[in-house]
Amino acid sequence: MAKSKGTRILITIECLDCRSNPNKRSPGVSRYLTQKNRRNTPERIELKKYCSHCNKSTVHKEIK
Repeated sequence: MAKSKGTRILITIECLDCRSNPNKRSPGVSRYLTQKNRRNTPERIELKKYCSHCNKSTVHKEIK
């Protein structure tokens, strides 16, 4: 039998400040790998996480 797709999927979240600011502390973009429930949150999520390139907690948004 074929196994169906689960409700939890892996997503990548990326720092919004690193992507838009060229004058940051170090080059690069902070990314995290996490899971979300496809049924409960069908839209893209935003989480506040620590960015080592900005050296502070910033908003990270889901990317494809």
